[in-house]
Amino acid sequence: MVKFKWESDFKETLFGEIPKDWNERKVDEIGDVGGGTTPSTKLKDYWDGDVAWITPNDLASHGFRYISRGERNITERAVRENSLKVYPSGTVLLTSRAPIGYVAIARNPVTTNQGFKNIIPKDGTNGEFLYYLLKNIVEYLRDIAGGSTFSELTATTLREVKVPYPSSTEQSHIATILSWFEGLIENKTKQNEILEKTSMAIFKRWFIAFELFKEGEFEPSELGMTPKGWKIRRLGDVCEIIMGQSPPSKYYNEDGEGLRFIQGKGQLGRYVPNTNVYCSNVVKLAKLNDVLVTVRAPVGELNIADNKYIIGRGLASLRSKYWVFVYLYLRVNNELLRALERGTTFDAITTQELETFPLLIPPQPILEKFHQLTEPLFQKIILNQRQITVLRKIRSALLPLLIFGKLRVEEI
Repeated sequence: MVKFKWESDFKETLFGEIPKDWNERKVDEIGDVGGGTTPSTKLKDYWDGDVAWITPNDLASHGFRYISRGERNITERAVRENSLKVYPSGTVLLTSRAPIGYVAIARNPVTTNQGFKNIIPKDGTNGEFLYYLLKNIVEYLRDIAGGSTFSELTATTLREVKVPYPSSTEQSHIATILSWFEGLIENKTKQNEILEKTSMAIFKRWFIAFELFKEGEFEPSELGMTPKGWKIRRLGDVCEIIMGQSPPSKYYNEDGEGLRFIQGKGQLGRYVPNTNVYCSNVVKLAKLNDVLVTVRAPVGELNIADNKYIIGRGLASLRSKYWVFVYLYLRVNNELLRALERGTTFDAITTQELETFPLLIPPQPILEKFHQLTEPLFQKIILNQRQITVLRKIRSALLPLLIFGKLRVEEI
């Protein structure tokens, strides 16, 4: 059973109040700081080896605590001839430029490019605690970075930063609590990826490769050879299309008054919207399981409505019984959708272009069977995504309280 207590006895530090019985330590005292480099891209013998080589882009697209590999690996020769340091598992990787503040932990030995300052935790320092600590002081690290062309956090500057430093036992307790939430988020995120890949694999087998229908007759169509009896239909024929319209800004709020409001891509999440903006004036409404598609700057970003939303002029809502089919069809054919965007001031797609977008529609029994197979998978994705949102909010609320000792973990 986990027991917490609120701390009441504090001392002032660079980062505000921390418990009086906590220490402060320079980063150099709690870990060994080092960097990385990029081997010459002209030497083929340096690349496609077995040594993990991480870049800031790898962390930007990763999103989890631990990282094993990046997009590219390097060879032992590259390590040797460029004096690259191979960091052990458990090293905390911190991007130090372009941008500053992405953090991850090496799951296995890795090397990095020059966009990192990596910290090997010393004895008594919990690597996961250090990971969460760095995530909580990112803005400060960005503020102290120097550079005339671009901001960069130097190793010298990082080593001198004094950070809150509880006992190793309390570090472990803090890391355990935060990692519990992180683990749930990661598991549900990975589960969603598997569910989506499964649905997409079924879609491609049925409606791209036609694997289940190869024994039947095929006939030419404007989309190539397709099974006999399948029809080319317009998106407007299979969906009710609701083009968004933005209410006056005086109706917007963040106090929960009205319904959640989505203006465009900025409020879309991985699968479902992620917005804190509400609107008290309903003009255009998306309903549960509507497919949301951006219709301007950029065109073609997709989400699924997990509730009612007021939609602004940057979005359209596609309402169909077969919403999973519509969503996956537009995912697979996204480049065709994006190719319709045009405009003098900003890229956009018109109502007519969206309505006349072509879809290859199978006979009703096939569509029904596909829907029966895939709708439960996407319902689980939506449920997981709702839970991920809640877990992230709890983790974000706990993070500064635990890292700075406002809330103490007495027992686990």
